[in-house]
Amino acid sequence: MPAYEGLTWDHPRGYKALEAAAAGLSEAKDGLTIRWDRQPLEGFESHPIDDLCRRYDIVVLDHPHIGEAVAKRCLRPLETLFAPQEIAAWGRDTIGPCLTSYRYAGSHWALPLDAATQVMALRPDLLDRDPPRTWSEVVALPDKLPVCLSLAGPHAILSLMSISVSLGTAPGAGEPGRFLPPPAVSAALEILRPLAARSLPAARGLNPIGILCRMASGDDLALCPLVYGYVNYAAPRDPKARRVAFHDAPAATATGRPGSTLGGTGIAISRRCQATPALLDHLRWLMAPEAQTGFIPTHDGQPSRRESWQDVAVNAAWGDFYKNCFRTLELAWVRPRFDGYIAFQTQASAILRDGLAEGQGAAPIADRLQDCYAAHRPPDAEL
Repeated sequence: MPAYEGLTWDHPRGYKALEAAAAGLSEAKDGLTIRWDRQPLEGFESHPIDDLCRRYDIVVLDHPHIGEAVAKRCLRPLETLFAPQEIAAWGRDTIGPCLTSYRYAGSHWALPLDAATQVMALRPDLLDRDPPRTWSEVVALPDKLPVCLSLAGPHAILSLMSISVSLGTAPGAGEPGRFLPPPAVSAALEILRPLAARSLPAARGLNPIGILCRMASGDDLALCPLVYGYVNYAAPRDPKARRVAFHDAPAATATGRPGSTLGGTGIAISRRCQATPALLDHLRWLMAPEAQTGFIPTHDGQPSRRESWQDVAVNAAWGDFYKNCFRTLELAWVRPRFDGYIAFQTQASAILRDGLAEGQGAAPIADRLQDCYAAHRPPDAEL
């Protein structure tokens, strides 16, 4: 049979393990071959999912696309491919809300291959103190310490939402159709404004990978309080690269909930795919302890299995990345997934960036964000 066509994203965390696993397959031995293409991070975050599913059998995606995918009927629900007890076991074994983030409209739509969330990234050699644990400690860091926020692309609104979660108000959790109450937007902006004002100008247009690359390659950026964690920078293979350490995202209080919006990736099967038992067995193997604690970490991947994040050898190999960020991921907040959310995320980030740059008040920013949310959220939509 012809090879399955897969699409993942163009970063070692996104493609190395999948490509290495596929390279070990053969039609004669396994009855299976898979060819993986790559797309840039920006495409992964925003490209229409139905277009990708027309061209690929297997698609690595993130959970905010699920509502769009369900509306356009372009994915196969896991319940039609795997036994209920298998799905339940993945739910028990996966860290935090990674599997449940792919459950929408009564079904699961992707396997949680990779786990990530926003955490704090810093250069330990440039920080002459313990990592800050609260937002007030972050804001109080000395002006001479070079910091930045992750505000490019969708990350501006993700940062505001995460800060609001840490302060006790989750988006969409109040009255139906309300994004965030104006007081919650105002409280989050009190943290965002001073940090945005002092953020390293050269880093303002960078996505999370760009921010972490800059932290690893120079000495002009010591801390980013909220950025998606990439284990690859915690133990760099390049001897010239500086080590970036990762810690729990800031909270409102030292013992409070870290404010963080879940990321990570799932592996989904498109409607065009004729899934054979051999393909399903390969996906099962990617989710199994052997791959999650052994194969995937050794190929620069970031596993989703809870025991992998707690594994002593895995942490020793990767600078305690997993141990240091474990609590944040367990408590991460799941974004809305309704059809239209991706467009809201993009436009809301632009609204917020403009508001910060122009010094707009909290009330007009909150009103514009609410109008944007109402324009993109279908009535009575499941979040």
